[in-house]
Amino acid sequence: MIKIFNHYFDRRTVFQLLLDVSLVAGVFLGALIALSEPADLNPTQISQGLVRGLIMGVGFLAINSALGFYDRHSSLSTRQAIARSLVSFCLTTLFVVGVLLLMPLQAFYGRTWSVVLIMMVTAGLLIYQVVAGEFLPKSVAKRRVLVFGTGERAHAVGKCLSRRGANAELCGYLAGPNEREQVVPNEAILPPAPRLADVVAAKRVDEIVVALSERRGGSMPMRELLDCKLSGVRVTDIATFYEQNVGQIRLDAVSAGWLIFGEGFNQGVIRSSIKRLFDLLGALVLLLVSLPVMLVTAVIIKLESPGPIFYRQERVGLNGKPFDVVKFRSMRTDAEKDGVPRWATAGDSRVTRVGKVIRKLRIDELPQIWSVLRGDMSLVGPRPERAFFVEKLVQEIPFYAVRHSVKPGVTGWAQVRFQYGATVEDTAEKLQYDLYYVKNHSLFLDLVVLFETVGVVLTGKGAQ
Repeated sequence: MIKIFNHYFDRRTVFQLLLDVSLVAGVFLGALIALSEPADLNPTQISQGLVRGLIMGVGFLAINSALGFYDRHSSLSTRQAIARSLVSFCLTTLFVVGVLLLMPLQAFYGRTWSVVLIMMVTAGLLIYQVVAGEFLPKSVAKRRVLVFGTGERAHAVGKCLSRRGANAELCGYLAGPNEREQVVPNEAILPPAPRLADVVAAKRVDEIVVALSERRGGSMPMRELLDCKLSGVRVTDIATFYEQNVGQIRLDAVSAGWLIFGEGFNQGVIRSSIKRLFDLLGALVLLLVSLPVMLVTAVIIKLESPGPIFYRQERVGLNGKPFDVVKFRSMRTDAEKDGVPRWATAGDSRVTRVGKVIRKLRIDELPQIWSVLRGDMSLVGPRPERAFFVEKLVQEIPFYAVRHSVKPGVTGWAQVRFQYGATVEDTAEKLQYDLYYVKNHSLFLDLVVLFETVGVVLTGKGAQ
């Protein structure tokens, strides 16, 4: 895994991103050199062409990232991949043409041919995505992982390593000296050796994940683990493994000490100021872009059913302070006529016909832009919950109150990583993603979440 601004990426994904950007930028620069008059070319023109090529490459990356092409944990059918490729091709074409028209090069007379060349490369990349299932360089080796433990925790780590896109090869499990339970298959357990280093050398292990069910009473051979680390083998505890590989802070693997003494949870003035500025600029742009959609939505809500267009509800925000959130009304006016708060569920019968559409497309969330401008919410953060449920969840789920240390968001890491949930168990699962965001949040991670939110809206993933 590679850490970029507190967020973790798989090495193969990073290499793929760099490859795609370089190909598009290289084609544009090549077209500039090939189609321009030699007398017009100079270092300034070439540097300008390279900058424009990189902008096009980043635009290609952003579009495909939003469409889910770089999500290594999801599996697309051929039909889904073709549909997204067509959307990507159209959006990329519009983006490239826009860049060329808005930022013309004086010496670049082959503008039309440059579009053709870039579109050919884009089409080739997308076709390869559909046919091969990935763009990634096959030469990037998978890391070999040894799981130290044989219990439930070790089994969960093994399943994570075996999933699609994990870019890891499970070498096997090694039983701890005091481990009493065995959940992993017998054939996957490695025979004991006099020294842990002997097993590591024999299996060519790159990383050891310590996933023991019992860690007290000399269960961990600390000296042997230290020797392995000093020899270049990475040693990771289970909480850190989930953080880096799944984007979660697992409740069943974390302790208060790990949260307190570990890195992260940076809430400094500089970070807060940058996030607030980003929220204001992003909210204003989003307001201008979405205003026609909101006007149409308001009209059809009013035409479909009697009652208000918006509904206001108290939610718990930063530091547990209540605030009112405003959304487009997507349910009947008598949705809670008995006065008992209820979670919305998938296929909820209280949702109107218009409500089903605007929920699927996340249009019902757009009025929360006003909450962002007021400062009650952020564009990205944990979703705010009602006080009635918060009081209950704080008692039932450990560390639930930690999510209130940052502003709630219109969208969040949990929303793009987990399907819609309406139970305490689902809330606990989503909290694990919220804790990851609170610990590692940065402007870069906010951009990642916003890109993935676009993909969620386009595909309807996780819609109620």
